[in-house]
Amino acid sequence: MPVNSFEHYPMSWKPDRSSLKRPYYQSLAHLLEQDITNGFLAPGTKLPPQRELADFLDLNFTTITRAYKICEMKGLIYAVTGSGTFISPNATRSITISADRLTCNIDLGFVASFERTSPYLKEVLSTVMEKRYFDQLLNYNDPTGIPHQKMAAVNWMENLGVNASPEQVSIVSGAQNALAISLTALFEPGQKIATDLYTYSNFIEIAKMYHIQLVPIAGDECGMSPAELEKQCSHTSIHGVFLMPSCCNPTTVMMTDHRKKALASVIKKHDLIIIEDDIYAFFTAGVVTDYKQPMFNLLPEQTVYICSTSKALYSGLRVAYMVYGERFKEKILRAIFNINVKTSSLNAEIVTELILSGKAHDIISKKKQLVQEANDLYFEYFPARKHYEHPLSFFRWLSINPYHNALQLEADLHERGIRIYHSDRFLSGQTTPNKYLRVALSSTNSLEELQVGLRVLKEYLEEKELL
Repeated sequence: MPVNSFEHYPMSWKPDRSSLKRPYYQSLAHLLEQDITNGFLAPGTKLPPQRELADFLDLNFTTITRAYKICEMKGLIYAVTGSGTFISPNATRSITISADRLTCNIDLGFVASFERTSPYLKEVLSTVMEKRYFDQLLNYNDPTGIPHQKMAAVNWMENLGVNASPEQVSIVSGAQNALAISLTALFEPGQKIATDLYTYSNFIEIAKMYHIQLVPIAGDECGMSPAELEKQCSHTSIHGVFLMPSCCNPTTVMMTDHRKKALASVIKKHDLIIIEDDIYAFFTAGVVTDYKQPMFNLLPEQTVYICSTSKALYSGLRVAYMVYGERFKEKILRAIFNINVKTSSLNAEIVTELILSGKAHDIISKKKQLVQEANDLYFEYFPARKHYEHPLSFFRWLSINPYHNALQLEADLHERGIRIYHSDRFLSGQTTPNKYLRVALSSTNSLEELQVGLRVLKEYLEEKELL
């Protein structure tokens, strides 16, 4: 029998004891999932403490713990050390962001790649087609990349400060594929990865699919806080950390070299695995004075470094480079073989030819011009600048006044012909009073179209008093 009377006791969740069946922990987890899915428990709701719920249901404490654990692995709830257990901000909906067919006119949501540089590609395609080893680009051989392609990758990444050998490199099908390979190879269901509080929404979804728990770590204008990471590592078992040091998606924060070194000290102490997504590195190196090196250089044996060519060159080719130490090699290769069989050697050859011919740098120069023009236009409409933001970001993190319904805001703008995403999509943990919009600058067909979108966005925000 319960120790306490709960007749008039306020609890955020009071499941019906009579509806539980053995095994109770599975039945209780199912009830919790149903109530979350059906909207009876709103995102951010704090669940009853486990001992309190055990007393209310007249069940063993460990039964409640196991039920909560099941829902935590599904991404439905998350625990904050010293604060309690909460309903995840995106427990009941997919937050995957993709370039699906638009039903509105202007895309300020999906971050594309300023894909107006196709003339550079056409000449290279002809060159690749005429190569004497063309037939070798169409088979299953060399599943991690043909040796000369990997050598080109090594030379490419030297520009970013990455010092690696071809034996440390695998060519995979884009950054998203590299993230999935990393999680498959190096983590087990239920393990925990530290992330920024606001992080890449598709990484949140991948982690949910693999039943990896994300632990949000607070940060500041320099990036993730080493002190907060140390605090979480001291209280819970964390296995890895996901970082985007050159330009965090969605916040545009660039991690300083001093912050990287401070984080590296904590990461080394707790032997965490780093997944470093450095997709914007080519728009950071040589542009940002404090960009000196990736995390990989500081902890090469603890880091999986991901260098995608999607933003720097062409997203549709789906070519990215993974760099890793001997410690991870066997597991990563096994995951690549089982997930990919191989990445297209033809696409990798196109990227290789772009690099070797020097056209890759021409493309990047052109894109720097396009992204500068897009950012200049953005700041005409939203002039507030922060010194820590990436100067050539493909997107902006626009602060708005609190809005009670993120989905309604996105729907309102969709009706006005604009796709855009609210900051709640990027939350890896507990919601905050601060609200933002991620405004993509790289997906419109022209500057004129971007200008129309920014004008409509500003008019809406002013009308709703959100600026």
